[in-house]
Amino acid sequence: VRGPAMSLVGPARVQVLRVLWALMVVLWTPWRLWAVQEIQDCTWEVVLNEFDRIGANGVSDRFFVQEPVDTVDQVIQMLVDSPIDQLEKYLGFPYYLKINYSCKGQPSEDLVRKGYLTGLKPLVLVTFQSPVNFYRWKIEQLQIQMEGAPFRSKAEPCVAEELCVMNWYTPMPIKNGSVVMKVHIHSNGLGPFIPEKRFQMNINGFLKRKRYNTIEFLVGDEISDVSPRAFVNVPSRPLWYTVDVSPVLILGGIPNEKRVLMTDTSFKDFSVVELSIDSCWVGSFYCPHSGFSATIYDAIATEATLFIRQNQLVYYFTGTYPILHESNRGSGSWVRVLASECIKKLCPVYFHSNGTEYVLALTTGKNEGYLHFGTIRDGSVSFEMLPRERSVCEHIGVDSCSITWAEYLADDYYLLLLVESKHNTAGTYFQVVGYSTKNNDALTQLYRIPEFIPDARGLEFLMILGTESYTSTPMIPKGMFFNPYNNLLFIWGNFLLQSSNKKNYIYLADFPMELSIKYLVRSFHGDMAIVTETEEIWYLLEGSYKVYKLFPSKGWGIHTSLQAMHQSSFYSHNETMVTLFYEDNELYQLAYLINNQEGKLVKRLLPVEKLLMYQIHSQYDMERQGSHLTLSFTNPCPFTAMHLQRLPGPQRYTRQERYRARPPQVLYATGFHTENSLAVYQGLVYYLLWLHSKYDKPYADPVHDPTWRWWKNKKQDQDYYFYLASNWRSAGSVHIDMDSYEKIYNLEPESRLPERIFLDKGTQYGFSIFLTARGYSFQTRAVLGAANQLQSKVDVSVVLADPHCMEAVVKQEVLVNRQSVLFSITLKDKKVCYEQGISGHHLMKSSMMITVLGSSGHCFQNTQEGASMQGNLMVPVFIGCPPSKRLAFDITYTLKYNRLQNKHYFDCLQTDAEMPCFLFRDTFYPFFLIQDLVTGDSGSFQGSFVLKVVGGGPTLGSIRDYTEEEIYRFNSPLDRTHSLIWTTSSKITTRDLAFHIMSHQSSGIKWLCEENSPCYDTIPKSIVAPDYFFKVLVSNRGVDNSTYCNYKLIFLLHIHGLPLSAERAFFIVMVSASIFLGLVILYIIICLLWPVMVRSCNMLRWKINNIIASDSYYTYGSSRVSSLQSQGSKHNSKDLEKKDEPKETGSAESST
Repeated sequence: VRGPAMSLVGPARVQVLRVLWALMVVLWTPWRLWAVQEIQDCTWEVVLNEFDRIGANGVSDRFFVQEPVDTVDQVIQMLVDSPIDQLEKYLGFPYYLKINYSCKGQPSEDLVRKGYLTGLKPLVLVTFQSPVNFYRWKIEQLQIQMEGAPFRSKAEPCVAEELCVMNWYTPMPIKNGSVVMKVHIHSNGLGPFIPEKRFQMNINGFLKRKRYNTIEFLVGDEISDVSPRAFVNVPSRPLWYTVDVSPVLILGGIPNEKRVLMTDTSFKDFSVVELSIDSCWVGSFYCPHSGFSATIYDAIATEATLFIRQNQLVYYFTGTYPILHESNRGSGSWVRVLASECIKKLCPVYFHSNGTEYVLALTTGKNEGYLHFGTIRDGSVSFEMLPRERSVCEHIGVDSCSITWAEYLADDYYLLLLVESKHNTAGTYFQVVGYSTKNNDALTQLYRIPEFIPDARGLEFLMILGTESYTSTPMIPKGMFFNPYNNLLFIWGNFLLQSSNKKNYIYLADFPMELSIKYLVRSFHGDMAIVTETEEIWYLLEGSYKVYKLFPSKGWGIHTSLQAMHQSSFYSHNETMVTLFYEDNELYQLAYLINNQEGKLVKRLLPVEKLLMYQIHSQYDMERQGSHLTLSFTNPCPFTAMHLQRLPGPQRYTRQERYRARPPQVLYATGFHTENSLAVYQGLVYYLLWLHSKYDKPYADPVHDPTWRWWKNKKQDQDYYFYLASNWRSAGSVHIDMDSYEKIYNLEPESRLPERIFLDKGTQYGFSIFLTARGYSFQTRAVLGAANQLQSKVDVSVVLADPHCMEAVVKQEVLVNRQSVLFSITLKDKKVCYEQGISGHHLMKSSMMITVLGSSGHCFQNTQEGASMQGNLMVPVFIGCPPSKRLAFDITYTLKYNRLQNKHYFDCLQTDAEMPCFLFRDTFYPFFLIQDLVTGDSGSFQGSFVLKVVGGGPTLGSIRDYTEEEIYRFNSPLDRTHSLIWTTSSKITTRDLAFHIMSHQSSGIKWLCEENSPCYDTIPKSIVAPDYFFKVLVSNRGVDNSTYCNYKLIFLLHIHGLPLSAERAFFIVMVSASIFLGLVILYIIICLLWPVMVRSCNMLRWKINNIIASDSYYTYGSSRVSSLQSQGSKHNSKDLEKKDEPKETGSAESST
């Protein structure tokens, strides 16, 4: 930019010009951001509400409840005539996200109503962080996208609907194994423009609920009134934690107080907590000390455990995380460890590996030269003293030594130690020592640090070869930092050394030797910040050699002046830096401000790009042209525009699984939801994630989608449910659209490189960079035997962290008519650096760094999210088996093919749709699928595999696992003990000939069940042939070279119609034959004797009848005579009575 100078003359004119043009530069830079700033006046406001506090105003809850809500099912069960399966149990999450937005100078309630009426809907994307312990939980990159549901406030009565206070609500989902959730909120594109917002919602396992619904800390007492002396003029301290998985951060360093800062929102809000530790001081002759202090010197946060050091004492506290440990594994109180040791420093390990987190404790006193290696797995903490046999001093052969710093390379099981060695003849010097934790006491001296700082003689960097000259300033190392993504090792103190192989080092001369580094702040994405003992802040792009001063600097002065003009509450003339840290690749500063005698802690963005941009644009030259002075600005950036093109679909490389869940439709004129409809939303989101967690089963579904089982029996009635909703007849005034709950497989690429890339064996990732050159940047180059070639002065470099594992191909295309250059870049795996592993486990960390030459620290772009640096791209690359790929038993095609080959198919009498049966005498042809849970691809497994029967039993309840020796006998073709369960005609075997190698083209399996096998002579429990359940293991490890994935599948196979053993069959035949012969003989006997028996029976019956008849005759004759005699006697007696009757009558009359 050029312009005429004012008509002043002499030095005064030049001085005035410089002041005016400097002010013009300051104003010119924000002018380009005015358009952006105007649309950034609005921001999303988000708070967390518990399930039963929905609709309350001014309420914000803490995130610590981890149990699901079971009252949701009562609401969902009322939704008759809906796609909901009434037999299922629906649960809900314990929290909601309450969302609205605010703009400067406007009432928030009016804005929210206006946005709602213009169609605005907040879209919420929740990303679940993968757990540490992959032995318990599945490694996956899972996201769920939800849509805000409008809900009117219940806090006050609402007469006019247009005047009601409203907010949007979405469930706040949680998932087993994940305690860190990243939330991304953006609009649906309607209504006012509101910039996107990203933040973390982390579960705090160090809280508990007391009486009267009050919340308090488990680790100590929360302090509400904090004195300014705890922060004013107190040195800043580093923030140490396990990257990406630590839900709660802890920061000590408050002088003479056992207090710490704790936060579960990355210091968006925080608490000062006084820890409930004993604070005892154990001093002895082996533990030197200068005095006692209550200060918490070191503090480290991991996924579920906090570590602190006070004096020489080390404590840890494990939080209550049943979502991680499936039980209450919290320690309940601070636990003191290494009680008999004198610990001088704790060193963090930033990355977890092998399902474990780590922490390092450096000793002094009696065990000088050792360190304590701490491991944290599944809530359990243990320490081991290393080296195991001899101290470091004895290993390197010095009289005495002290470990100054330790860095653990978790993926390589390797310790880097910064050792101060003292020798009687050689004096004191520092060296880098390597120690392998896998090989017993394998210790290597890697590098001896020079005694003095090299003389760079005006260079930006200097390769240390041993032939350079040195200054008189001694090198004082303080620590190390290793980045596992780009393999860069930094040694820091009053200098900065950089190495890519731990043996050859480069001295970065831009950092002044007069300063001393206190700590480094890492982003692990290509840049880092440096904090000195004098609280200066410097900045370095990893891979480059230029170190930039951020504070204090000219750019910082311009930035703070502009903030003062805007009356920002995040800056003050009296402020103290507390700590510095990276979050989402942005550098943040925690500062203590004092304004009007009131102090407060604030978290603010440290705008690195703006500070560097201000410094560049504040540089100008005065040139005389004739009688006028001109002001010249030079833009050092070699290009004017940079764009990424031809980006592939991201999900195949990022392995990001995403679900979409919209709220149910409410049948009200206003469109506002009720508590019941929001409870239904909770239950639907919960059930969707439950389906996802249960989808990883061995038998593949006919449709490769977790939501298929949810709606498979209801899809045919979808039009009916829509008809009910169209006529406002849905039960509960809630309509559930089945298409609103789905898995997304086709995400579109963004205009930037993905956050990470996963490469399987031979996989390649390609894209293009479009650069518009500044000025005329083309030249021709003569090529022997060909026409001149046109080349651009704008060039791109690609640096691979592991070039022996990956290769990059860059092709340049010059577009003269557009003054541009197109670089096509292809990254490809070389198939040599990784053995087979389980999906998502033990991945090799690497990276690709792309730099436009001459752009480091010089090129910037203004976006809606603020200024961003251009020309430097860094992508972490993970080599190995990508997450969310699995092997599944293709039961559908297996049944079809077996029926075709065997000409029939016989299922069990009692059929099971989830586990069909196969007949023993039929040849068994198994087929398997490779299913990609991210992209939805599902295809036949074409590689080789080994099949083993590793367990079994006649019933599901009696299945047992076989031992290694049994597995060999039951499956190996080399077995000579007659124990084989199965065999195949395939002649291909493993290298040791122990097992068959099969593929999808194999000839099938013949079941044997030889006499010494467990399925031999299975006793039938009825007249039906016996069944048997085989536990089958299928693995491609060591036999399939097409992938890095060790596909391992264990499933149950139901075989029916097993034959009986020869002995048992002969026994059954003999018994059956004996019974049959007995019945035949009995029949013959009966047939031969039947006439005789009939005649005998008839004769016997005749005789019996005769006897009965004769007895009846005699009985009848005698009874006849006696009856006649009795009749005669009766007749005589009557005659006599007749003769006597008159006499009796006369006597009676005479007496009368």
